[in-house]
Amino acid sequence: MCMSKIFRTFAPFLSMNRRFRVILSVLLGLLMSGLHGVGIARAQVSNAGRSVFSFMSLPTSSRLNALGGTNVSLSDGDVSMGMCNPALLHNETHMVLQLNYSYYLPGTMFGSALFGYNFGEAKGLRDDSRQPAAEGLPSRPNYFAVGIHYLDYGRMSYADENGNQTGGSFGARDILIDVMYARQLSRMFKIGVTLKPVYSIYESYSSFAIGADVGAHFQTADSTFQMGLVLQNIGWQLKGFYSQDGGSNHEMLPLNLQLGLTYRVKHAPLRFHLQIHNMQTWYLNYEWTSLDKSPTTGDIIPHNIPWYDMMFRHTIFALEIVPKSEKFYIALSYNHRRRAELQLTDQRSLAGFALGAGVKIKQARIGFAVSQLTKSNFSYQLGLTLDINALMK
Repeated sequence: MCMSKIFRTFAPFLSMNRRFRVILSVLLGLLMSGLHGVGIARAQVSNAGRSVFSFMSLPTSSRLNALGGTNVSLSDGDVSMGMCNPALLHNETHMVLQLNYSYYLPGTMFGSALFGYNFGEAKGLRDDSRQPAAEGLPSRPNYFAVGIHYLDYGRMSYADENGNQTGGSFGARDILIDVMYARQLSRMFKIGVTLKPVYSIYESYSSFAIGADVGAHFQTADSTFQMGLVLQNIGWQLKGFYSQDGGSNHEMLPLNLQLGLTYRVKHAPLRFHLQIHNMQTWYLNYEWTSLDKSPTTGDIIPHNIPWYDMMFRHTIFALEIVPKSEKFYIALSYNHRRRAELQLTDQRSLAGFALGAGVKIKQARIGFAVSQLTKSNFSYQLGLTLDINALMK
C-alpha cells in the first residue's frame, strides 16, 4: 500500500476535533495508569499459573472460541465481542440477548448470558430517527451491555493427602459480571470501559474482586480494516482466599494488554484476524518447580523456549468465510500458546486449533465451535442470539 493511500485511510483519525483529542487522551491515560498501577516490574513475569481467577481468560461464546479464544478488533454486531473489548459494542447490539453454553470437562458447567441496549441521541436527530447524523453517528451512540458468566466445577469428594476418600463432597464455582459501556465518538472511532465484579467459592474458601477493562476501536470508512486495543483486568482482590501475616492475602487479576487487527478482503468473502495478547510481558511459560529437577543431579532443568516460539505464543491467527450478507460464517483459528501448552509430546492432536460456524435464521443466530484440549478431550460451545425488537413485532 502506498503512503498516500495510508494517509487517506487514517486522515480522519489524525484530524480529530478538540473534544475527540481530550477523550482519547483520557483513554490513553487510563491505559497507562493501569499498567503503572500493577507495576511494570511485576509484569516482567508471566501470569501463567500465578494469578487468581484464571477462568476469566476462557472464551465465553462459540464465536470467540472459533476465533482462537479472544478477539479485540472485530465489531460486527456480536454482543459477546464486548467481553474482550467494550469498544466492540455496536449499533446492532441494541436489544439483543445472547445465551452461551460450553462443555469442557465431564461434570463441569460453563455458561453465559448477555444483553445489549443502546441509548442517547445523536446531535440533530430525534430519538426515534434511524438516519445517520451529519457527523456519521448512529441514532443511539451510547452502547451498553451486561453479562454474567458462571463456571461450576461440579462435586468433588473429600480426600486425605494420600488420595483416600474421607467421605462427603464439596463444590466449587466462579461467577463474573460484566457491565460494559461504549461511546461512538465518530464514524470510525469508539472507546469503551467495563466494570467486572468477580466472585469465587471453593469449598469453604471464597474471594471477591473488582476489575475493569479499558478499550478503543478504529475502523476505516468501508470497514475493510479494523483495529482494537484493550487493557483487560485492571484490578485486584478485595477479599482473598486466605489470610497472610494477620490479614487477607490480596492478589492481582490476570492483566492482559491486547492489540487486534482485522482485515476483510473487498471482493472475496474472507476476513483475516491477528490478535496479539499479553503484550505487557514477554515470558508466557510457567515457573520452574521442584518437579523440574533432574532425578540424578537435583539441578533445576530450565525450560529453554526459543525466542521465536515465545513470540508466537503471543499471537492468535484466524480466518473467517463471511459473505457480504453476513447470513453465516465459518471460522478457523490457531492459538500457538494453547498448542504449546496442551499438546502431548508422544501423541498427535489438534490442540491449538479451533473451528466454528454460525448461521442467521430470521430473528435468531445460532453458533457452534469445537476445539481440542488434549487427545481425548474436546471443548464444545453452543450460542444462541435473539433480536428482541424483531421478536416483539
